[in-house]
Amino acid sequence: MPVPLLDLRAQHACIRDDVVRALMQVVDDQRFILGEPVDALEQAVAELSRTRFGIGCASGTDALLLALRALDIGRGDEVVTTPFTFFATAGTVHNVGATPVFVDIDPGTFNISPVHARAATTSRTKALIAVDLFGQMAPLEELAAAVPDVPLIEDAAQAIGARRRIGDHWVMAGESAAVGTFSFFPSKNLGGYGDGGMMVTQDERLATRLRRLRVHGGAVQYVHDEVGYNSRLDALQAAVLLAKLPHLEQWSMTRRDHARYYDDALADVAEVQTPLIDAKNESIFNQYTIRAERRDALQAHLRDRGIGNAIYYPLPLHLQPCFSYLGYTEGSCPEAERAAREVLSLPVFPELTRAQQDETIGAIRGFYGR
Repeated sequence: MPVPLLDLRAQHACIRDDVVRALMQVVDDQRFILGEPVDALEQAVAELSRTRFGIGCASGTDALLLALRALDIGRGDEVVTTPFTFFATAGTVHNVGATPVFVDIDPGTFNISPVHARAATTSRTKALIAVDLFGQMAPLEELAAAVPDVPLIEDAAQAIGARRRIGDHWVMAGESAAVGTFSFFPSKNLGGYGDGGMMVTQDERLATRLRRLRVHGGAVQYVHDEVGYNSRLDALQAAVLLAKLPHLEQWSMTRRDHARYYDDALADVAEVQTPLIDAKNESIFNQYTIRAERRDALQAHLRDRGIGNAIYYPLPLHLQPCFSYLGYTEGSCPEAERAAREVLSLPVFPELTRAQQDETIGAIRGFYGR
């Protein structure tokens, strides 16, 4: 039985009428850039993340870039971040003229280590980017304590709707950072039918500047207070996302149910380590990522049987050729490097059937002779 890593067509089939209706409303209105659908989505995402402001933009990458610019990060500045993440997290730091400073990860959660973040902080550190990897929030309160007085950007591209218990209450992804950033890339838990992103913040001054930066640096048409970007969210994408948003909570619950099923079924396979979720976190499982002995051979075994899987991420950012000028070498971030050798993500999308999960589990158990 073939098992895809992700089946967007199955999801679309369940919500097609709502999406088509929303799209046709935009088409009939003939207002395609920003406008009412974007305003409504910004308000809805701000409410979900319990923030005062949501600002839509063209992609999750742009959300990070705009956040850095709004915080005046530039040439001569350093930004501490993780090497075990998608390239945009550090690429945007480089693109504003700053220097990414990579620190190692927690081996259990794969998220940035507060201890290593503190050790890497210098007088040139002007921001810290924490990534909520695979749908699990980073230890934001520990990072804030470890690196005080440095703005925190929360890269929540994989974690919309995730939450973490800090003290005696839940904190939503994006809620406690100077700026939280989301991606609406189609593979995300809340994905568009193209690209899109959003920034959330509690700070009115930052929100005002982010809105200005996304439209060439001008709050008034043809008047430019600074040089910004063309990073507006399309109304068509906002319409799709508004149609999908009411389903997000149920989809995330189903992903957690799939994760528990994998956990139970693989518990006695000593060669596989199932995801470790911090007791303070409620993950949305954008990915279900295991550590596996003989990972590459297991991946080939699954592919031969038509079972979708992926390696996120095969080469940590500190070892990427484009960052060789920073001087990192193998062994600089050993836990990130070990994770890159061992991780494998399995299908966990909401429409995944139990039969498909059983096929995946059976193939893994068979590979290890269980």
